[in-house]
Amino acid sequence: MAEDQQPQTEKSQEQVNGDNQGHNDNNQKNEGNEEDQNRHTGGKVANAKEKLTAKEQKLRDKQNPPGGYDRTPIPPAPDGYTIKITFHRAENLPVSDVSSRSSDPYLTATLTAALQKRHKEDPDMVLRTPTVHKSTDPEWNTEWIVAGVPSSGFRLKCRLYDEDYANQDDRLGNVTIYVNHIDENWQGIRENSFDIRKRMASKRAYLLRGCVVMLNSNIKMSGGLIVSVEVLGPSEEPYGRMYTIGKTFYFKHYSPMIGRLTGTKAPESEEREKANEAKSQNEKDKGGKSVKNGNDKAKAEKYDFQANQLQLQGPIPQELYHRFVEFKPFVKGMFSKAGLRGRILNRALHHQHARVYNFSSTTEYGIVKPKSEEAALQFLKMVHFDEGGRIFTYVLTLDGLLRFTETGKEFGIDLLSKHTMHSDVNIYVACAGEFFIRRLKKTHKPLDAPDQATHPEQDISGGPPNKPPPKSPKNYELNIDNDSGTYRPDASILPKLKEFLNENFPGLQVVVRTCDDEELQKMKEEQRERKKKEGSTIEMIQNSDDEISSSDEEALEGLSAQGKRKKRVTKQRAYDALEHPSKAVKDVFLGKGKENEAAVAKA
Repeated sequence: MAEDQQPQTEKSQEQVNGDNQGHNDNNQKNEGNEEDQNRHTGGKVANAKEKLTAKEQKLRDKQNPPGGYDRTPIPPAPDGYTIKITFHRAENLPVSDVSSRSSDPYLTATLTAALQKRHKEDPDMVLRTPTVHKSTDPEWNTEWIVAGVPSSGFRLKCRLYDEDYANQDDRLGNVTIYVNHIDENWQGIRENSFDIRKRMASKRAYLLRGCVVMLNSNIKMSGGLIVSVEVLGPSEEPYGRMYTIGKTFYFKHYSPMIGRLTGTKAPESEEREKANEAKSQNEKDKGGKSVKNGNDKAKAEKYDFQANQLQLQGPIPQELYHRFVEFKPFVKGMFSKAGLRGRILNRALHHQHARVYNFSSTTEYGIVKPKSEEAALQFLKMVHFDEGGRIFTYVLTLDGLLRFTETGKEFGIDLLSKHTMHSDVNIYVACAGEFFIRRLKKTHKPLDAPDQATHPEQDISGGPPNKPPPKSPKNYELNIDNDSGTYRPDASILPKLKEFLNENFPGLQVVVRTCDDEELQKMKEEQRERKKKEGSTIEMIQNSDDEISSSDEEALEGLSAQGKRKKRVTKQRAYDALEHPSKAVKDVFLGKGKENEAAVAKA
């Protein structure tokens, strides 16, 4: 019986061993489940941390989005020379305007060299000549003096166009000049004629030229561009970038169509201003009162909108370097032309810039002495001294070109930033913001003197609104700030801006202020109040996305207080004017419906 129990005992042992093995397997399985559970829990925690980190980063980006002040230094270069380029004239250009049997030619020149940029998006140097109207043999004699050109040479790309305000400008051809080396002994280029290539030129213009050539064998098909280039000497150190040092030119652009839509009256021309001053002197009687001539008739007021460009002498301080701020997701695409929306907005802004800074037969052009009181006085004339309580929006490019128009709230275009428009959608600019002019009561005393006063804060004799403004820069104070939501210039670099403007506008008192300065906001409000009382023109405004500057907060009710306008135009009409000018002209001058018919009849 013991023998019979032996196998049973052994079997029981096997069962025990099997049970133990199963228990161990269960333990291992449970341990594996715990590890999976821990791993799963750890994964959830990690994902939660990643989401939290992403949200924190998004919040930080929202509070401090990419862009604004950029500290990237200028890459150094071993040498640099100052050159003078002269665009003398062009010959035998095609006829682009059949009605006048002529053209309105101008050229744009782009200068590039083998210099490393701070960022590849930095704009190239560009110059535009004035337009010569009704000529196929235009003579410009425009000089462009550029410093910092490396000894490795440069490339000069010239594109010739026929100016056509109503439509797109026709390209008449292009010329590219390559120079592989320059130094003080370089012989230069002396009134050389370069053949104008017809690639990318207007087919219509050269079709007309081809027909003329077929009828007259003495006429040549191709034209020529006459250019000179010479080295003036080594540039000042440090080297590493090219910049314009001459000529100090200015453009004043006028747009009657936009002025009509915005109710903007034309400022007096310099000739009319001088005539009025002389007339005012002659009309004074012995009692000091003005005597009105009975034969005088009130002149019809012209509608006009003025945009300004003034080339200052470089170099721009390298600290003045700002990139657009990505405060909205679409903004980056708008500047980089990424995506359908970005391309549409970019194109719209370029188009808007071209319409505001349009060139036509009314555009005024001139040259002043660089870094002189003449330059400061010309700037004051362009902003109409201290008249009307005006506030201006400005952009200063990396090459020292100052663009500005008056700020107001006649109309706006949603999503299109005013500073982006002024910069022509440039990714980098030197500075941007707003400025206004004040006239000083006592020019020999400091600005913070207790008995110092300014107009338009207070009524001061010897100038507007009762007398013509004094013609000396020392009588005025330029208040300029960094109030731009698009580029958000850093407050710490404003002293560099002041230094640059003091050099270019000697005699003019320059005061820089930060956009969050309470005193600045008070002064702007005083400007607005004065504008209601004596301002005869208020200019155009583009909304700065959600980042509008403080002067954009001006209430529309203030416009009606002037009594100069009876009706506020809508945003849509303004947008149509920029995008479809010919249609807008018909709507304004031919009329649509009873309202426009009445307006035209009254006009």
